[in-house]
Amino acid sequence: MSIRQVSLQEVKQLARQAYYPLWSAAQSLGRDVKIYCHWTAGRHYQIFSDYHISITGDGSVYVSTDNFSDLKSATFRRNSGSISIALCCALDAVGRNNLGPYPPTEQQHNALAQVVCVLADALNLTIDINRVMTHAEAADNKDGLSPHEPYGPDSTCERWDLWVAREGDPAWSGGDFIRGNANYYRGQGLLKEY
Repeated sequence: MSIRQVSLQEVKQLARQAYYPLWSAAQSLGRDVKIYCHWTAGRHYQIFSDYHISITGDGSVYVSTDNFSDLKSATFRRNSGSISIALCCALDAVGRNNLGPYPPTEQQHNALAQVVCVLADALNLTIDINRVMTHAEAADNKDGLSPHEPYGPDSTCERWDLWVAREGDPAWSGGDFIRGNANYYRGQGLLKEY
């Protein structure tokens, strides 16, 4: 399948279609379905097929598959029973005080919160760190699982996607920012029609 732009309604439909395979794969690992949030380390309109969902700089949402239970090699040793979302951004980012010439945009943050909310609703997930994580959090096993040795900001720092959402934010604030925004949409019922 080629990469294509989708609406939030289509995201919800794809998640519902993948509901049973995702839950079966996750439960075989003794956990709930996971949503992992990444950045591509690329430009704002540079989309990679390594992720189920990509969000460009203007907040447009794209999918690389029509089956969200397809395995994508986005999150080391955590891909079964999960959906990966990537913000197209962070080329040449070098630390939490320098997210490079393509930092996450406000449109991307807003779209990510909406996509997480729609996915969580479709998959009956609580929006918390045990089910919705940044790659930085997953890399350092911040959910208490240990499918691999840590490789995030607290260890080797090989992956630190969304350790922060905005340049200069406090360390480890990215996940809380994403989950907080997604829970805002859920709490306000702003995406019920999706």
